[in-house]
Amino acid sequence: MKNLFYSSIALWILSFSAMASDIAASSVTPVVAAASAVEANVTKNHSKTSTHREETYKPLSAREMLDNFYQTTGVNALMNPKEGVLTSHGEPMSDFHQTWGRIIMFFVTFVLFYLAIAKDFEPLLLLPIAFGGLLANIPIADIAGPEGFLGIIYHMGISSGLFPLLIFMGVGAMTDFGPLLANPKLSLLGGAAQFGIFGTLVGAYALSEYTTIFDFTLQQSAAISIIGGADGPTSIFIATALAPELLGAIAVASYSYMALVPIIQPPIMRALTTPEERKIKMKTLRHVTRLEKLIFPLIVLMLVVLILPDAAPLVGAFALGNFFKETGVVDRLSDTMQNALINIVTIFLGLGVGSKLASDQFLVVDTLAILMLGLLAFSAGTAAGVLMAKFMNIFSKEKINPLIGSAGVSAVPMAARVSHKEGMKEDPTNMLLMHAMGPNVAGVIGSAVAAGVMIALFK
Repeated sequence: MKNLFYSSIALWILSFSAMASDIAASSVTPVVAAASAVEANVTKNHSKTSTHREETYKPLSAREMLDNFYQTTGVNALMNPKEGVLTSHGEPMSDFHQTWGRIIMFFVTFVLFYLAIAKDFEPLLLLPIAFGGLLANIPIADIAGPEGFLGIIYHMGISSGLFPLLIFMGVGAMTDFGPLLANPKLSLLGGAAQFGIFGTLVGAYALSEYTTIFDFTLQQSAAISIIGGADGPTSIFIATALAPELLGAIAVASYSYMALVPIIQPPIMRALTTPEERKIKMKTLRHVTRLEKLIFPLIVLMLVVLILPDAAPLVGAFALGNFFKETGVVDRLSDTMQNALINIVTIFLGLGVGSKLASDQFLVVDTLAILMLGLLAFSAGTAAGVLMAKFMNIFSKEKINPLIGSAGVSAVPMAARVSHKEGMKEDPTNMLLMHAMGPNVAGVIGSAVAAGVMIALFK
């Protein structure tokens, strides 16, 4: 019985093994067949590909390879323009802009490098703008195109209007309203400097209406005129709202004049003042309490909310930065706005603005006309501030040095430093910097309000 049991177990194991072998064989065979078919197909395709390559590939001589390499160089692109080359806007680029235009812009960017490095003319602005212009004019690479990194920066932060608000936030965190609060009448100088904006608005539209030189609409004229405030963020903000088609040219003009304040303003200031006026010493400013500094940005913001909401984004960002600074309880946030944030945004904004220094966008009639009108606006604003100070001296017992009137434009703190330097040239002991910061800060608020008025009127 015991032997019968073991024999049954052995027979069952042998039967199960045979059945398993049959199942494995039946399942493996299709897999092997499929693998063989795939291998044969791959071999066949590889054979076809190899045959195709052998048929299409033609060995090149060393001279032909060098010639092909030369066709991809910038030297060839600058010397031999091609048809079908497109601008960053997708329009055909002229032969001039492909060749001599790019070469001219290379020299322009090198001049900007010289002014920033050798002359120390606002290098924080000029260097990123100039380098962006250099990159934008490199042929073939299309760095300023929609898919180039300069194009991405431009559309991300400038055409969207984000960078101007972040810059205003940082400027607010670095601004001290003390000089303005200590001598409130200096705000009149900041207001007078806005004459350049509204004067250029009327002039640009009149030229477009009655001559064939320009062809700007009222909205475009308003966007161009804001350049007179020498306020890049505000110029970008209003151009985005009223004339987005001119945004690139307006941004370039505005930031160029902000950076060139030390060149443009001094001749106007000296022409409108006498040596005696430039030597006027102003009284030391009174101490401004912390409570005054805390309340002031809130009052300005609430007035804008009630009267001119269109200016709220700019004034709000400015007030936010300043309020955080004056509270003294969020020093880390204030420090970030004053340093890391504004430095990062300045780099990107400068590169984005510089991307519009491409020859096909800069060396055109509209851009050159905007540059000319912007220069007139900025010069008129500078002159109006100086003349307002001279006018106020007629009725004031405490004389105002007219040089600080030029700081009424909102290029803060560059314009204030220029006023201070010009005063020290006449009298090295004459310290005008803190006095000039009063109209300078007023000019920042004034230009933002002017932008809000224009958007409210012409939007």
